[in-house]
Amino acid sequence: MSSHPDSLNRRDFVRGAAGAGAAAVAARAFAAQKSSAGRVIGANDRIHVGVIGVGLRGSYLARQFALIGEKTNACQVVAVCDVYQKRVNQAKERFQCDGYLDYRQVLDRSDVDAVVIATPDHWHARMALEAMDKGKDVYLEKPMCHTIEEVRQLVHTVKETKRVLQVGSQTTSADQWHKAKKAIADGMIGRMVMSQGSYHRNSREGEWNWKIDPDAGPDRKGDGYVDWKMWLGPAPKRPWDPDRFFRYRKYWDYSGGIATDLFFHVAAPLNICWGEPQFPYKVVAGGTTSVFKDEREVPDTFHLIAEYAKGHSVVLTSSMANSQHIPGLIRGHEGTLIMVEHGMFERPTPYILVRPERRVISEEYRAKFGEEEIKIPVEQTSDIVAHITNFLDCVRTRQKPTLDVETAARAQVLITMSVLSYREGKVLYFDEDRWKVTTKPPKA
Repeated sequence: MSSHPDSLNRRDFVRGAAGAGAAAVAARAFAAQKSSAGRVIGANDRIHVGVIGVGLRGSYLARQFALIGEKTNACQVVAVCDVYQKRVNQAKERFQCDGYLDYRQVLDRSDVDAVVIATPDHWHARMALEAMDKGKDVYLEKPMCHTIEEVRQLVHTVKETKRVLQVGSQTTSADQWHKAKKAIADGMIGRMVMSQGSYHRNSREGEWNWKIDPDAGPDRKGDGYVDWKMWLGPAPKRPWDPDRFFRYRKYWDYSGGIATDLFFHVAAPLNICWGEPQFPYKVVAGGTTSVFKDEREVPDTFHLIAEYAKGHSVVLTSSMANSQHIPGLIRGHEGTLIMVEHGMFERPTPYILVRPERRVISEEYRAKFGEEEIKIPVEQTSDIVAHITNFLDCVRTRQKPTLDVETAARAQVLITMSVLSYREGKVLYFDEDRWKVTTKPPKA
């Protein structure tokens, strides 16, 4: 049985003692220097990957890494980990690799160059921080973490350790967001006014009600064993609850529901489109449980409004009880940029549209772009293959990945603030200088 990391790790301790003077500064500098010394990977070397969390999503990602490795020899899955023994055994057999119940055994392996973290959200930050301390690069599933403080820690740790961290919202590797970024930079919509997007689903059983295995639990032997204490980790201690284990996105302790599962796929691409990722200044959110009145704590219908210091706003809507989207677009004073007319941020689109505001465009605009709607073709690729390939390339080159920690942090702060706003029933503000969420506008 695996032991549990109840105590704070070294990095948390150093941060907590940041005001203690030169000793803390020296400790952090030493840790950064030590952790940045991962294995030097040659152009023809395979990147050795460990996958932490091999449930539904983690197994999918492990297969994608393995397929890319088979086709290109770029990588190889050498270790898998999960707190559920059945998943460990299945993944070991599928990928012909070692398997563990304790993620720290994966991080302790000197031959592991990079880890994929696909656990419940409340474990993301701690595992990523420990992985970077161990000299590993990280493919971190969205959302990147669970709290605002964790966002800050991840941003600073990437800078300290110089590790590569790619956040796993693969839609950000799609071509439309990067074409949109160029269109905005070229002046095709003028001053940005408002961005909008949605993520809607509908099902009979309700979102996140995944199948529960009745043979799983902390008191089971063999395949059925679950290390429940490890799974809870930094979350509040509770007796074994299979609904929480198999359907964790329904509960605040481990997830932010719609905001963190779905809105991340909207907020991250928008930050790419804008050209300069931005923290929100003011956020308010609302929602309700309209249909699925089961054990869930999170609402099945959710929406947010955010304002940004540079003078534009964001409106996002979602429901798990209705599947009709709104177009994903960015409104400007001189034109509107429609990135996904069908509204589905994770689905392909053949083109983006620029629709000029004919009544207000200048003669200069008219001479440069005309006054008719413009279709800009979009390259059709596999987003997940592109996203993983980008990560592997950056592990070799040490370049910044497509969804780097800075861009992802701006999206994460927005959606985490929306969860806090909904739960507290308050309008919230973000003090960027202090990394603090407040109920009053920060002082200029």
